[in-house]
Amino acid sequence: MQSVQQSLEFLSRLASEGPVATLAVAFAEAGYELALVGGPVRDAFLGRPITDLDFTTDARPDDILRIVTPLSQVQWDVGRAFGTIAARIDGETVEITTYRSDVYDGQTRKPEVEFGDTLDDDLTRRDFTVNAMALRLPELKLVDPSGGMDDLIAGVLRTPGAPERSFGDDPLRMLRAIRFSAQLGFRVDVDTAVAITELRDTIGIVSIERVNDELSKLLKTDAPRRGVELLVESGLADLIIPEIPALQLQIDEHHHHKDVYQHSLTVLDQAIDLERSRHPGSPPDLVLRLAALLHDIGKPATKRNEPGGQVSFHHHDVIGAKMARKRLRALRFDNDTIAAVSRLIELHLRFFGYTDGAWTDSAVRRYVRDAGDQLERLHILTRADVTTRNRRKADRLQFAYDDLEERIRVLAEEEELAAVRPDLDGNDIMRILGIGPGREVGQAYAHLLEVRLDEGPLSPEVAEERLRAWWAARA
Repeated sequence: MQSVQQSLEFLSRLASEGPVATLAVAFAEAGYELALVGGPVRDAFLGRPITDLDFTTDARPDDILRIVTPLSQVQWDVGRAFGTIAARIDGETVEITTYRSDVYDGQTRKPEVEFGDTLDDDLTRRDFTVNAMALRLPELKLVDPSGGMDDLIAGVLRTPGAPERSFGDDPLRMLRAIRFSAQLGFRVDVDTAVAITELRDTIGIVSIERVNDELSKLLKTDAPRRGVELLVESGLADLIIPEIPALQLQIDEHHHHKDVYQHSLTVLDQAIDLERSRHPGSPPDLVLRLAALLHDIGKPATKRNEPGGQVSFHHHDVIGAKMARKRLRALRFDNDTIAAVSRLIELHLRFFGYTDGAWTDSAVRRYVRDAGDQLERLHILTRADVTTRNRRKADRLQFAYDDLEERIRVLAEEEELAAVRPDLDGNDIMRILGIGPGREVGQAYAHLLEVRLDEGPLSPEVAEERLRAWWAARA
């Protein structure tokens, strides 16, 4: 966190130019109050990039729209019922919301919207004290009725009022507390954490789409591990994504195995580190992070205690992929994300046979073919899955995967692996065999693809020989 003086100087510069200055003058001339509120104020004091410009005012929505229309290139009033008008001013999108003093019915998280008259009342209804600070414009006066600055300095997340009431009004705030804890690196106040645990069942009134949104935002933070741990510790994970707490397998004194839950969190950490080192500057990869977190969820269902004190999890990759598809559908993830995550989970063990003996070029081609457009993510997930403390074993696996990636690179240059296809197409097959469209063409195509993967590129003449031999044997 930077000093208060540095933050105020930054906010002063922000307020002296661009849309902030434009709006400050316009609202003052129209006789209304205006304040920069919430996230941008918090992030200015934390020295974090400001990505959103949110304002609050005593002006009603019609008045807001009247003031911003001459100043902006475009306006949106889809949030008018909640007092929010959005606009694009000087190339930036801003949101301006009328002071509110909402009333909740305790049955849904949709409040009966009531407009308020004072900035202090508007701030005290907000989710956390660090988000309940505002900067009055144009006078640049900090308004902090709930002690948000003290909590910001202490790195604490706390609700402005009683947490039971705050979470009772809107249970989504429980997930937001966990997400902000990970995003900002703050600890959750004890009373706030207790309230989350006691009220966790009320998360059921929150739409799955909003749960999905918060879970996704959590996983896309720089360090989501602590947030995942809070989900599990509070009991919220049991209601949202129960496969994660289920990874805390009971360990008996006779059968020892790695702590699957902690292993999965370490894989998530390592995947994020590799994601950044291999693709610096790229946005967070939600698919990769979901796959890292969920890659071993098939283990509880496949756990077997073997003679000699060993534990096995046969086919946990296949079972885990099915479980991931089911959970991600329930959480309303899109089909592309579901397909990619489940495919990565299904393939995450494939590499570990590589160290048992040299793979043929055919096996390497199949690895690339099966991974498809998920190959780079599979590289990262597989490397991240090595969490052994045995340095020699870890180095051996790393060197082996380095070797595999190099072989893939060489074969890709030689054979265009990304677009592996048979050496004859469907028209060639029908012409050579004298058949029309139908199932037999597809079977012939599949056979030639296997030949291509086994032997690499063939000349048209050799490919025709293989096709005719297969056809004759089939007959």
